[in-house]
Amino acid sequence: MIKSMTGFGRAEEITDDYKLSVEIKSVNHRYLDLNIKMPRRFFPFEAEIRNIIKKYVSRGKVDLFINYLDFKDKASGVYLNKNIVKKYLDIGLELCKEYRIVDDLKVSHLLTLPDVISIDEPKLDEEKVKSQLFKVLEEACKVFLSTRESEGEKLFADINSKLELLTDTADNIKERYPQVLEEYKSKLTLKVNELLNGASIEENRIATEVTLFADKICVDEEVVRLFSHIKAMNDEMKLDTGIGRKLDFLAQEMNREANTILSKSTDLNIANYAIILKTEIEKIREQIQNIE
Repeated sequence: MIKSMTGFGRAEEITDDYKLSVEIKSVNHRYLDLNIKMPRRFFPFEAEIRNIIKKYVSRGKVDLFINYLDFKDKASGVYLNKNIVKKYLDIGLELCKEYRIVDDLKVSHLLTLPDVISIDEPKLDEEKVKSQLFKVLEEACKVFLSTRESEGEKLFADINSKLELLTDTADNIKERYPQVLEEYKSKLTLKVNELLNGASIEENRIATEVTLFADKICVDEEVVRLFSHIKAMNDEMKLDTGIGRKLDFLAQEMNREANTILSKSTDLNIANYAIILKTEIEKIREQIQNIE
């Protein structure tokens, strides 16, 4: 079953010591664009986190949020680097004197300067932390995958119904084409007879004109290729990964055939059928943009 690039997943674990939550959301994107927001304690595991996500998604803009709340009273040590603060102040005073700049330096400014504040976090058991994180991450990924598959089922049903309409419309064009030739032949014969005031004309001359007209408006090749593209799209949608780009290519080819049919059409019915083709193909292309 096809997968949508739109999805959401969430999981959390709460104990007496901590609360760990993971959220994943995604929208359509040409490639895999993975953005991770997480506490510093999980930075060492970023490469492994990315590898886990890649098991569940190959394309889309994915945002991953990891939140961790420690209930234990293990406050980190926060230290002021006085030597660095002094250097910043000395440089500031020097600038004020040399360039006659008004001194507007505040404590809030100082605290944002690099290396003014140092944080000494308690040492973590990395293996234990990683185990906790990956457990919740996998749970969130499974929920995330489930929502993408559910959305994919809806996309499949919608596109499949549109492909059925394309097939019926192409059949109508195929059936209408011989009727157009017969109508043209009848009109041509009537017009010639009117011009010749009832004088006879060779049937071969009429047949030749009808043949030339048939060559001009013939859309047999376009209809055959359209049927082929519809079948290829149906076959492709039975696969479950990496089909979005292929489907988009097939939709472009379908649109090309519909444009050619419309440009060749001299019959209102066939022109209307071609417009239906173009409209439905455009709807399919819009849906395909959400398929992985």
